[in-house]
Amino acid sequence: MNTVLKKFEKLLDIMNTLRSPGGCPWDREQTHASLSRHSLEEVYEVIEAIESQDVKALPGELGDLLLQVVFHAQIGREIGSFDMEDVLDAINDKLIRRHPHVFGDETIETSEEQTRAWEQSKMKREGKKSAIDGVPRQLPALLRAHRMQGKAQAVGFDWPTIHPVWDKAHEELDELKQVCEENDADKMQDELGDVLFSIVNLSRFIRIEPEEALRRACDKFERRFKAVEKEFAQRGRAMSDAPLEELDAVWEQVKEAERREKD
Repeated sequence: MNTVLKKFEKLLDIMNTLRSPGGCPWDREQTHASLSRHSLEEVYEVIEAIESQDVKALPGELGDLLLQVVFHAQIGREIGSFDMEDVLDAINDKLIRRHPHVFGDETIETSEEQTRAWEQSKMKREGKKSAIDGVPRQLPALLRAHRMQGKAQAVGFDWPTIHPVWDKAHEELDELKQVCEENDADKMQDELGDVLFSIVNLSRFIRIEPEEALRRACDKFERRFKAVEKEFAQRGRAMSDAPLEELDAVWEQVKEAERREKD
């Protein structure tokens, strides 16, 4: 047995001990449902390490994520539904099945062809009734929209070029403006959703992940807003006492300072 397999076996043994009668009370109380939140948190911590380029932290965060898989497998084994061997069989079989150009005799030259083949394989071999089945409702809405659109594209439901995508985004924005003038809250919610959905579609055409783009925008706003707060603190003034024109002027100063730093 090589070193990696020995260490993985040790991890399984540790989890078994933690869940045993003499193990950890907290670990013994956990269920698939109670671990859901922790699993999601670990995913976001991995993403944070990647986006911050913290390579030293990444192994630890990936280890925490792997622990969630091992934890669920241990619970599954205890209740007799599945175990780690089933988990490994499932992913091994899926990877081989969905890569016939690597493990079979099919020919696929580009990542786009692979995406289409992947989705078509799931429809034919895995009994999916819809091309967009399998996109979890629990995903963040922007990510869910992006995944659904990508799955629809894989079966040919897509614009041929980006030009009508721009037109659709403008059309949805005009419709939102119209219902806002009518002050119909229900229609405004629908039309705002359509605007966001069309913008996600645009992001797909320009090959930008919308969730990542929005996180960057949030980070940028946070950074600039705190800089504005710092400026007013140095002036000995409360932001709430300043007129909008002054707030906007300081905001523009912060933006210009950022541009100069980049240059």
